Amino acid sequence: MVVNNAGYGQLGGLEELTDQEARQNFEVNVFGLLNVLRHATPHLRQQGSGQVFNISSVGGYTGNFPGWGIYCGTKFAVAGLTESYAAEMKEFGVHATVVYPGYFRTDFLTSGSLGTPKNPIAAYQAVRDSQAAHEQQINGNQPGAPVKAAEVLIQVSKAENPPVHLFLGADANQMAAQQMATVQHEVQQWQAVTSATDFATVA
Repeated sequence: MVVNNAGYGQLGGLEELTDQEARQNFEVNVFGLLNVLRHATPHLRQQGSGQVFNISSVGGYTGNFPGWGIYCGTKFAVAGLTESYAAEMKEFGVHATVVYPGYFRTDFLTSGSLGTPKNPIAAYQAVRDSQAAHEQQINGNQPGAPVKAAEVLIQVSKAENPPVHLFLGADANQMAAQQMATVQHEVQQWQAVTSATDFATVA
């Protein structure tokens, strides 16, 4: 079993963050995970079994968090590559699951795991409010228990048909449901317009 959990948060509006700040977050959260997969996959493929958990975030399913665009971008990337990896490894008997945790009481929101913009722009009040809320209110008060999350992963790893998508925490499940409803509504609202883009069929 492989658990890809390395990563850190990067706060800041897209305009605020430097290219280096943005790329470094992708380097750790996406390419670090990818490097582990490159090294672990030959062993999993040869043994014809195994379970990979790639830890994304509920921010890898919904990006409705001001100031978390780069971080969400990395976690959306983790979700996408995990889906493809799961499809690639199916014929070898290897399962892959993208895990979307909600807020768990870890050190994630402390200074050692949370980058803030070096050049903040005062105009982004929503970003500053989000930063203050995460650092001062949410940190230390997250509802999720890490030990219980680990127990769920162990349980899933023993399942005959583990899910490709796994939301951890009541908050993550609620946000996922809201995102699904929003996307479904927008698809239906614009379906007549967007479906009329195929080449016309001549009778």
